[in-house]
Amino acid sequence: MALAIDHRSLFEDMVKRTGGSNERVGAFKMLSLEALRQVADGRPGFGVLLDDRLGRDALHAAMEGDLWVGRPVELPGFRPLEFEPGLDIGGALLEWPVNQVVKCLVFYHPDDPDELCRAQEQKVCTLFEAYRRSGHELLLEVISGKHGKIETDTIARALTRFYALGVRPDWWKLEPAADAASWKTITETIANRDPHCRGIRILGFETSQDELLKSFEAAAAFDLVKGFAVGRTIFTDVTKA
Repeated sequence: MALAIDHRSLFEDMVKRTGGSNERVGAFKMLSLEALRQVADGRPGFGVLLDDRLGRDALHAAMEGDLWVGRPVELPGFRPLEFEPGLDIGGALLEWPVNQVVKCLVFYHPDDPDELCRAQEQKVCTLFEAYRRSGHELLLEVISGKHGKIETDTIARALTRFYALGVRPDWWKLEPAADAASWKTITETIANRDPHCRGIRILGFETSQDELLKSFEAAAAFDLVKGFAVGRTIFTDVTKA
């Protein structure tokens, strides 16, 4: 159960709309971390996604304890994918604590134009090679629904393409789906291609809690689905305030 508060452009846009400040974003992320720890109450199975730009203090504080901690590497909103630390992603990862999970979001649809697919795939392959040398774990977040229609096999086709390129992340972070058929094709694809995969975390978008719970119920029957990493569904209203 991970709280996703690694957003950067979302908070920066909110600052502009509300007349707030980036310093208050950092303070909010610290409060979010404190709230998460209160909910966890020392129990295992809790985690957080935090960035080093707006949430640096919270990221450092999160390392003091037993939370699962993921840190984003992508430059927000870019399609094709770009890395926030710059071109030398391998050198950047060598400076990260090894117990921070490398999280990378890619807006990738298997029916994207060939040139766009190749550009994104090349970046993901570069990251995969860098992370294998650095000793971290990798969480690859694939979002297809923002740029195309989602069918039962859409996400499975995207994963199949990455596996064909030799990319085998420790974790996948995938869109919520309320039908068991989609989860069946996804989990079978992963099990057939990488039996050592740690599993799947479900992302949230700004989906309502009711809709998200329907997705959880559909996914719960599949052992590869290990939990969720949700943010905006939980924090959007209180963040604006």
